Amino acid sequence: MILAIDGASTDLSIALSTEDGTPIAEDAWTSAQRQSAELLPRVLALLGGSGRTVGDVTAVAVGTGPGSFTGLRVAMALAKGLALALRRPIVGVPSLVAWLEQEPDAAAAVARAGAREGYVLLRDADGPVIAEADRLATRLAGRPVVAPTELAAAFELSGARSPVAAPAVARIAARRLAADPTGDDLQKLEPVYLRAPRGLAAAPEGEVRWL
Repeated sequence: MILAIDGASTDLSIALSTEDGTPIAEDAWTSAQRQSAELLPRVLALLGGSGRTVGDVTAVAVGTGPGSFTGLRVAMALAKGLALALRRPIVGVPSLVAWLEQEPDAAAAVARAGAREGYVLLRDADGPVIAEADRLATRLAGRPVVAPTELAAAFELSGARSPVAAPAVARIAARRLAADPTGDDLQKLEPVYLRAPRGLAAAPEGEVRWL
């Protein structure tokens, strides 16, 4: 059984699936500041409500971002801790890719990149770019978009759908594990921030591009 976690935004989600990605159970909620206090209890509740235990988990999948620095760190820490303790494979899945898989009609996925900027992944694009809020609203006007509730309101993305991505994270991980049962390197797997958090001068991981 795959346990999937996505904490890339204030709209968090977790899911359980069979090893081929077939859904078993899921949970989704909004949390701006309490990810560290809520994620593990929610995972345990989802397992218990499904009549399963942590020991039934055969693989862990986690959204890697980009998105919320805090949410990504908390989700990654929990996923890596479980994978290490259980000695199970772990798979990192780009969060915006999972958001689009979960909403096949959406033209783009948007996560917060700053007070007035967003990470944007257009469908079929090579990777996410950074865009200013005003430009986003103009560029995506009238198009179906996946975006966290708080960001959609702040950026005036009318009609945006909230991401409930953990089921898609599980499906993508299942495909990866079918090809390579070892998954990702536990020690090397990290969130993809694209830009350093405030106060840090380190170079961002990956290429940063502007829309």
